[in-house]
Amino acid sequence: MPERAGRPGFSLIHQNAWRLALVFLLFELLAAVAVVSLLMMPMARRAASDLAGLLVLSAQTWSELPPGTRPAFMRELARSHHLTVATGTPRGEPVTTWPTPYLDQLAASLDQRAGRPVPLLTMRMDGELWHWAALPSGGGTLWVGFSHGRVGSQPLAAALFTLAAALFLAVLAAWWLARRTVAPLKRFDAAAAVLGQGQAPDLLPETGPRELAALARRFNELARQVRDLLEARTTLLAGLSHDLRTPLARMRLALEMLQRRPDPAWIARLDTDIGEMDRLVGELLDLARGLGSEAAVPIDLAALLDELAGHLRSAGVQVEVEAEPLHPLAAPAALRRVLGNLLDNARRYGGGRVEIRALAEGQTCRIGVLDHGPGIPVDQLEAVFRPFHRVEGSRSSQTGGTGLGLAIVRQLAQANGWRVELGNRPEGGLAAWLVLSC
Repeated sequence: MPERAGRPGFSLIHQNAWRLALVFLLFELLAAVAVVSLLMMPMARRAASDLAGLLVLSAQTWSELPPGTRPAFMRELARSHHLTVATGTPRGEPVTTWPTPYLDQLAASLDQRAGRPVPLLTMRMDGELWHWAALPSGGGTLWVGFSHGRVGSQPLAAALFTLAAALFLAVLAAWWLARRTVAPLKRFDAAAAVLGQGQAPDLLPETGPRELAALARRFNELARQVRDLLEARTTLLAGLSHDLRTPLARMRLALEMLQRRPDPAWIARLDTDIGEMDRLVGELLDLARGLGSEAAVPIDLAALLDELAGHLRSAGVQVEVEAEPLHPLAAPAALRRVLGNLLDNARRYGGGRVEIRALAEGQTCRIGVLDHGPGIPVDQLEAVFRPFHRVEGSRSSQTGGTGLGLAIVRQLAQANGWRVELGNRPEGGLAAWLVLSC
């Protein structure tokens, strides 16, 4: 019958305890079968055969000794071998016991040595169990007995002890395993709850068993992405409100001036501000769509770079292209946008001269955009990938862009499994490299 939804199940420690108990019991059963069949039974047959020979020899020796020496022989027999001899049927309370392999082997050995069936009785005498064998000796019958303690084996007690030990070890192992497993899972649960509330959780320790460490590593990657998205959202909202405030203020001023004195120049100013706002909103939408999926197709990299270089030349930039005949598998629109943004940065800050390189390096393709501008301070090489961050701090559209170009490059590269590297050239200028699989 299927379990109803919402019905609480067994805890991990209970499940582990039951499973481990079953494993321990099965192992104990297999071990008991192996020990009994391969070790205990051969030893029991040999020990029973030796005891049967000692009983028969004791009865024969007692019959052959002079009557005067028999008491001393019985004392030595009791002291050395824990045996006693009786000429008549022993007096005691007959006891029915469970058949044991050892006593069965002893009875069979006695029958074989005596040449006829030998009665083997169990009696309680003075609170102790005794086993008696009726052996033919000297034309009569002698009863040779030994206490049950001489046998020494307690199979039932051994079975109960091993069963209790197995259950105890199962519970102990289940508690230990659950402690090692549940603690990381509790941390995962708490971190997932924080993540579900739209907040960035603390990173989990990437320790413990390999599977849990791998799970923690994946969760930490997700937490970092969520943290980056939250920071990007905050930055985007702050940058958008800041960058829109300037054109809005100019538009408000233009509207007031148009009310007082209509002039085509104010209308042109309004059109320019509307265009600037449209461009800013468009770049924000591009950044928001950066994680969208696009099918990858083989791309003629040399042709694409020549096309993009032509756009730069038309803007008055001196461009040099050196590209090997490469055809990487990539998303065309994303690749075009990434390279376009890198080239646009080189156009703005590259000193009027740009070099484009494309080469194969092992299993990867490296596309470089190298300019001859002032470069970027080392402490800002990573910061320039943040939205609205610009090395030039005036935030004017006349002296720089919106600060979203490299943020779009980084996001598109991450979404497609590419890598972007920035570095200052020793001879001056900035080198931007895009690395993707060939």
